[in-house]
Amino acid sequence: MSTAQLPKKSVPSSFRLALGLSATALALGVVLGDALAQPVPAAGSAAHVPRPDMTRLHYDLQPRSLAPGVWVIEGAVDDFSRANGCNIINTGFIATGAGVVVVNTGPSRLYGEQQRRAVAQVTAEPVVQVLNLNLHPDYFFGNQAWAGVPVQALAGSIAGMQAEGGAYADNLYRLCGDWMKGTESTPATQALAPQRWRLGGRDLEVRRLDGHTSDDLVLIDHSSGVLFAGGLVFADRAPTTPHADFARWQAALDTLAQWHARGEFRTVVPSHGPVHAGVYGIEQTRRWLRWADQTMQSQAERGLDLNEALHQPMDAAFVRWAANPAEWHRTLTQWFPLFEKRALAVPAGR
Repeated sequence: MSTAQLPKKSVPSSFRLALGLSATALALGVVLGDALAQPVPAAGSAAHVPRPDMTRLHYDLQPRSLAPGVWVIEGAVDDFSRANGCNIINTGFIATGAGVVVVNTGPSRLYGEQQRRAVAQVTAEPVVQVLNLNLHPDYFFGNQAWAGVPVQALAGSIAGMQAEGGAYADNLYRLCGDWMKGTESTPATQALAPQRWRLGGRDLEVRRLDGHTSDDLVLIDHSSGVLFAGGLVFADRAPTTPHADFARWQAALDTLAQWHARGEFRTVVPSHGPVHAGVYGIEQTRRWLRWADQTMQSQAERGLDLNEALHQPMDAAFVRWAANPAEWHRTLTQWFPLFEKRALAVPAGR
């Protein structure tokens, strides 16, 4: 029985605080060894490690070219903190020849404003479309800076932004301090359906999956082979799980691996973690979800309580991932009581 079969519940406020505080698959029987050891660079230049300036509230956003017309703006591979400006997300943009498409807008109004200036320094094309890939705050809290531009997301994500936005703002103001000055929750304004379209010289497609949240949007630039995978893929960082459905997330990863096997993308931009080639992040995320699900089930069946589970050592494979052990403890705090309930419901002798 998987986590997907557990009863749904609302996200507790303690977990909202932690939100974002953040060509083959194992399911097909393929064993990966050294291929998982290091991410494969997507382009010749090294990743940019942002160095935010707290005195000037400057994020140090520096677009990095992944392919002609495609850029990423990398966030820290870390947990939310004032030291990193709560900038832990990768955003990006694509210059099509007929306008720019922006992907995600960061954790604050200040980020969105500085993102807009960073885009303008790279291309003179106007921004014609902004996409928010899911409902989490660092995907859309910079939307204020993009007034006058169509800001789009899946309908379910917009509903989640509207429902959760106030709680997100309260928690991010506590976590991020002055970086949040003037920020208001500003959900996307236009619902976007999955589609493939031609814009300028680019062949673009948005598809809907789920599992990390109930509505996960991914963008494929077929012209360059770049996939903006949103929160479905994490790399070198523990995944966040407040809106997760573990089984559906694993199914989404299977789907992504199949797309890669068909040659639909080569380069992956996860929302959290380094840009990489191929299935590196897909397989890391898959292994984490499988381990988390099996570990919580085993601990509950052994009769451990939550406090005891929190003090169990992590698997050595994940200890050095960014945001651990805090992210694992958040997952335990939210999900372990449901595993306990399920274990207690099993009749004696079975």
